[in-house]
Amino acid sequence: MSIRETILREIGRVAQEQNKKISALTDSSALIDSGLDSLCFAVVVVRLEDELGLDPFSDTENTTHPVTFGDLVRIYENASEV
Repeated sequence: MSIRETILREIGRVAQEQNKKISALTDSSALIDSGLDSLCFAVVVVRLEDELGLDPFSDTENTTHPVTFGDLVRIYENASEV
């Protein structure tokens, strides 16, 4: 399963568990408009760390904060290349 597919799956799982309705996500979709709140995204990040073995947000000096879904995917893809 690709990183993108894993992220989408985890977002879907969290949305379902939290009874949130999420919009269709494209690379240009703003995360703030996705239907998930910050707590939901925190859960997604923790689960992605477990699933992918990556925490691209642990280095607070060099971390960029994702604005779009595409940004989020790129952050994880770039972290997997290190």
